[in-house]
Amino acid sequence: MTDIAIRAENLSKKYHIIPERKPRYRTLRDQIANGIIRLPARAMRGMGKARSGEDDNARFGRDYIWALRNVSFEIKRGEIVGLIGRNGAGKSTLLKVLTRITEPTKGVVDLFGRVGSLLEVGTGFHKELTGRENVYLNGAILGMRKVEIDRKFDEIVAFAEVEKFINTPVKFYSSGMTVRLAFAVAAHLEPEILLVDEVLAVGDASFQRKSLSKMEDVGKHGRTVIFVSHHMPSITRLCERAYLLEGGEIIRTGPAHEVVAEYLSTNLGTSSSKCWEDLRRAPGDETVRLRGVRVKNQQGETAYTHDIRRPIGIEMEYEVLTSGTVLVPYFTLHNEEEVWLFTSIDTDPQWRSRPRPAGRYTSTAWIPGNLLAEGTLLAAAGIRTEEPHINHFYEQDVVAFQVVESPDRDTARMEWAGKISGVIRPFLTWETDLSR
Repeated sequence: MTDIAIRAENLSKKYHIIPERKPRYRTLRDQIANGIIRLPARAMRGMGKARSGEDDNARFGRDYIWALRNVSFEIKRGEIVGLIGRNGAGKSTLLKVLTRITEPTKGVVDLFGRVGSLLEVGTGFHKELTGRENVYLNGAILGMRKVEIDRKFDEIVAFAEVEKFINTPVKFYSSGMTVRLAFAVAAHLEPEILLVDEVLAVGDASFQRKSLSKMEDVGKHGRTVIFVSHHMPSITRLCERAYLLEGGEIIRTGPAHEVVAEYLSTNLGTSSSKCWEDLRRAPGDETVRLRGVRVKNQQGETAYTHDIRRPIGIEMEYEVLTSGTVLVPYFTLHNEEEVWLFTSIDTDPQWRSRPRPAGRYTSTAWIPGNLLAEGTLLAAAGIRTEEPHINHFYEQDVVAFQVVESPDRDTARMEWAGKISGVIRPFLTWETDLSR
């Protein structure tokens, strides 16, 4: 038996864009409105031809878009692979091709095993049937025997938390109930391949936690998962590898944390380091100018992705041009939602309240491990003086970095798999006493 679960070769999908068409001829009402009673015979002949004999070029014009372009990849059995990219990159189209919903324009795809998919809320559900009937219907579509569905039925219903409504037609379900049951069916009927789109975002925090845990469990049992999400912490926590799509093409593949780092740095327009070679063009004034800012790991290497457990250093290099000024370097930090985390001011006792001679300086602020929450953080760098108050420079979003969760479950997350609210996640010491 091959160890390949999915193989795609040169998949391409072209969609025609039907432009807004202006009427080739005026209608009878238009003619009458313009004072012309008789519609010309030439126009009548033309209208008849347009109705009966349009070719494809006339119907579609010459406008089209390639949603996928020469996409090729192989995914092994038991892999959990992330699929990321901006809206319109081709992620959903690729999943629809893999599930045979959409036929590719070119290329082939081989699937070695039963496929379960969750692409949209209630995909594959018949609205007039009850939840119970839909479970059996979807199981049959997946090729399951009734005895197999019977064995899993109670587990599916309990996972979806729809026990009271299992005999109610699905058309009366809320979107949350529908997505819970749809995911439960797709994940519990033991498909060899599970395809999951961003639809998990519909559920509440408890459901998301259970769903992520279930997908992890599916992967551990040798089945394959392709997971599409815009929530990068979920991708890095759940997936071993990731594919980055842009314009219908795979532009990067590799370890999930590396692909996510490239995607975020490209989208944010900033990276883990920025330097100014020409001091005359660098931020600052006649007193001090910024040479560079870097985000470093514990080994002193510039890095975009950082383990949540490890210290992170933000380094500022600057040139003091005029001696005798008391300078205060500082950093500010905020997340993708523009939530301000904190400001850190240089606390080095060697230079506190001391005028600095001219020269090149490097100041580094170390953020302890197990303090920041997972996600993408952006740092600003500045230097000011207090008396008189002068802000020599302040570079907003000069560098960015990503904090990723440890797979060892030895952080403040512990066994919790869902979203943890808050901009920081300190690993606090707890003490518990039992009183009898």
